[in-house]
Amino acid sequence: MTDMRCTFCGAGDLEPGFAEDAGQSAPGYTRWIAGPLERGLFGGAKLMGRPRRQIDAWRCRRCGHLELFATNPC
Repeated sequence: MTDMRCTFCGAGDLEPGFAEDAGQSAPGYTRWIAGPLERGLFGGAKLMGRPRRQIDAWRCRRCGHLELFATNPC
């Protein structure tokens, strides 16, 4: 991604990062799942067969606003 700007304050100084998922059996990073949330029998999200994408996070160094992008399949 080139020439990115903060959608909140307009600054062009964004630093890359990621959002951590430290839950039980988590891969260590968050993922975007296609489609609306559907819950299974025990209350967990139904994920079978749904596309997943890695979430990349960019933080504005000026105001701290986060920009999230669902990029690469995972």
